[in-house]
Amino acid sequence: MSVILLFPSTRAVIKSEEILRDHGIGCQVIPVPKKISAECGMAVTVSEDLVARATTLLEEKGQSCSVHRPKPKAEPRFDLLTTVEQGGCSAKLPAEVLFDALQRVPVQQDANLLVGLGTGDDAGVYRLSDEMALIETTDFFPPVCSDPFEFGQIAAANALSDVFAMGGRVLTAMNLVMFPATGIPYEVLHEIIRGGQEKIQEAGGVLVGGHSIADYPPKYGLAVSGMVHPDRIIHNGNALPDQVLILTKPLGTGTLVAGQRLGQASEPDYRGALDSMKQLNRNAAEIMQQFEVRAATDITGFGLLGHALNIARASGVTLEIDSAAVPALSGALDLLEAGCIPGACFRNLEHVTHFSQFAPQLSYARMMLTLDPQTSGGILMSVPAHQGEPILQALRQRGCPDAALIGRTRKLATSYLDVR
Repeated sequence: MSVILLFPSTRAVIKSEEILRDHGIGCQVIPVPKKISAECGMAVTVSEDLVARATTLLEEKGQSCSVHRPKPKAEPRFDLLTTVEQGGCSAKLPAEVLFDALQRVPVQQDANLLVGLGTGDDAGVYRLSDEMALIETTDFFPPVCSDPFEFGQIAAANALSDVFAMGGRVLTAMNLVMFPATGIPYEVLHEIIRGGQEKIQEAGGVLVGGHSIADYPPKYGLAVSGMVHPDRIIHNGNALPDQVLILTKPLGTGTLVAGQRLGQASEPDYRGALDSMKQLNRNAAEIMQQFEVRAATDITGFGLLGHALNIARASGVTLEIDSAAVPALSGALDLLEAGCIPGACFRNLEHVTHFSQFAPQLSYARMMLTLDPQTSGGILMSVPAHQGEPILQALRQRGCPDAALIGRTRKLATSYLDVR
């Protein structure tokens, strides 16, 4: 639920938004709802879990505000997880099936197509002028959680992430809705779309429309347009030898969702996975541009290793992954050690095996963590070695406390991935 912060002046609203964003706290400036009496016509919204941190920070910075909590609406009782066997990015086609189909598609040539199908990137990029390039992407999937509002938030955050992974800023988004005509209350659909719109607004974009069809199980996502300077595109093919690898979010969402479905995940651990999936990669994108990072990808259904392989192949380098340095969500490794392993882990392993070397001492749980199908995962970036610590510090100060240095690149050897 979003909480409204009320201020005495519009100037205070603008200053407070700047303070919150600079410290990694997601917020949104809105008109004050008519039913609320306030001195100023504008307000700032933050999520309930961030309100204490936000108000403390603003007080420290000399910005006074009052907190208004809207009365919670009755939650729909329908459990979305009852409609699926696998949801989120775990529902992706196996990588080999997808890439085989794409290889059969003739490659189009266009001087303005700056990033297309060839590098396995997160989005396409088309140059409009010397100063502007359009980023285009789309993503949707079946439910990854029970609550429809949270499902909408997560699906939208996942789709928006492709723009951020390319170093861009979000412009517009369109809803992609697949929902049954009967059998599920329409209030559920309303909540899904409302959750998606909230994340679009948090990303700085505008919802402009969409398309729906009758389908079961329900699915939701976005088609997103973003913008980036043609000389500042971040993509898979720009990694160089002797760089270091940084991951911005911990892994384990696929395992924890599977554990929740089987009744093996604790509620706090599962809640941690949901919170991670709802977190936008907007701050990470801005930090990458600040430090002129040029090689990165977001981590989704093909797992850390599947997406790392895309960077290695497109750049012609080997990526060394230190599995002990890879951050894990609370409870994920325990579930993996207990044998709660998503099926997509094995599909991802099959995809990367022929291109990888795994150290003999590598633990099975740690290996499976690197293959865990992430939904709305973090950013994996390849950066010059001297920038590693400054970038880590910036990420941790702006909402990525688990960001970690997890490996390095080297000249291409006998395999694309070296996992230790």
